[in-house]
Amino acid sequence: MKPIPYGRQNITEQDIQAVIETLQSDYLTQGPKIDEFEKKFAEYVGCNYAVAVANGTAALHLSAMALGVNEKSKVISTPLTFAASSNCIYYCGGSVDFVDINPKTLLLDIDLLEKKLSTAPKEAYQGIVAVDFAGMPVNLEKLKTIADKYRLWIIEDACHAPGAHFTDSNGQKQFCGNGNFAALAIFSFHPVKHIACGEGGMITTNNKDLYEKLKMLRTHGITKDKNLLQENHGGWYYEMQELGYNYRLTDFQAALGISQLSTADERLKRRREIAAVYDQAFNGTPLEVFPAQKGEAHAYHLYIIHTKKRKELYDQLRSKQIFCQVHYIPVHLQPFYQKKGFKKGMFPCTENYYDGCLSLPMYPSLTDAELDYVINTIKSFL
Repeated sequence: MKPIPYGRQNITEQDIQAVIETLQSDYLTQGPKIDEFEKKFAEYVGCNYAVAVANGTAALHLSAMALGVNEKSKVISTPLTFAASSNCIYYCGGSVDFVDINPKTLLLDIDLLEKKLSTAPKEAYQGIVAVDFAGMPVNLEKLKTIADKYRLWIIEDACHAPGAHFTDSNGQKQFCGNGNFAALAIFSFHPVKHIACGEGGMITTNNKDLYEKLKMLRTHGITKDKNLLQENHGGWYYEMQELGYNYRLTDFQAALGISQLSTADERLKRRREIAAVYDQAFNGTPLEVFPAQKGEAHAYHLYIIHTKKRKELYDQLRSKQIFCQVHYIPVHLQPFYQKKGFKKGMFPCTENYYDGCLSLPMYPSLTDAELDYVINTIKSFL
């Protein structure tokens, strides 16, 4: 059996041809493919506006900037995520606090959040960065009710969850990134994600003012929009009105993203098929799994098990050419965050999860034979 990673890209001949055609066109960057990708992605998630950027971290950084995060800002997030979800607040001079996870969903515990906010000084916090961890959608309707009560904005980190949705109180499907509850949502197009661009990211919103600000911030804070210019010396004229960054996506990356987007639902369907096989295989075993909750559609960027013998199982699988991964080391246990005052024991549910979590191979091109091999190897260990 050839090596089996925990995740990998799935590039088709259609994808390759889309990139080649763009490489042979007049534009490699700042061309028409960017606008096309943005419009098609906005349509896919059901929002009004989308802004393509260099990667998911850039999307988080620009989102924090657009929402006015500064040295006076304190923002709440989950300790169970990749560090970028909270790092973006520090990029802007702000600070972060955490709320522990719900051990069943692995998402930020909304009840603990409300308890924290109810005992905090008035206006102690500015916003929330909520994470659709592993592809499980946060119930943003419930979260926004609390956020509105305490006058907080929401950034939805949906890097794991394009195509996922929860069911709201009216029985309507609410897709991740649709902008109905979060001020901004962000996505990543890293190769192991649902849509691969090599690198790349997207910010989605229904707020036109935020959309216009994001477009300016991703390109050095520069605009050529005649309606925004303070002066106008001619067709060449531009103004730098904000301190922005070069966080642009290239046209050939966008071309790959457009092609990948056209087949995204097929890959999502395969992820859910693989998850269903895992669920059935591990039913009745000592392994804990984390299925979708009632009324929710999981995107399964990751398929996670929890075991008291994580290190032994991890080593055994590696010896059999199955390369699993751990997602994630809790953010508050990283040395940078410990210097900020966070300590082991502060978020016990997250720490207990980390002690036994393991991400199994989960990607659309995983064959049935490879899937059976992974399952049989694990069962043999058990």
